[in-house]
Amino acid sequence: MQFTIHADGGSRGNPGPSGAGAMIRDHLGNSVASVSQFLGTRTNNFAEYEAVILAFETLAKLVKGKTSTVEVSVKMDSELVVKQMKGLYKVKHPVLKEQYARLIHVIDAFGKVTFTHVYREENSDADALANEAMDRGA
Repeated sequence: MQFTIHADGGSRGNPGPSGAGAMIRDHLGNSVASVSQFLGTRTNNFAEYEAVILAFETLAKLVKGKTSTVEVSVKMDSELVVKQMKGLYKVKHPVLKEQYARLIHVIDAFGKVTFTHVYREENSDADALANEAMDRGA
């Protein structure tokens, strides 16, 4: 099974009211689930990580015990998170170290996981979901 996750997080004020959004699609490009959650007062980088974590938790529930056979392509406009997940950047901030560890724990159950940086225009669904979350919580 193959899925694509488009994830985005944002913060108004950085730190400020923040939200996470993600769209999960199957190999045909059909939407199978989405995430939109208000996160309280957080930084944008925290929210970016949280969006991916929430998406993987949601996907794990969808595939119920078959995670080891699932390939996931994560696409997001956070160059920081993508490069940290690829091992190109070190994770230095203590809070982001916690988020990184949480994400590693969640993705360990899955077969193959790749991270790709995309431009904001290619991530509009996830961006809209993150903004909806911020609007609900503000």
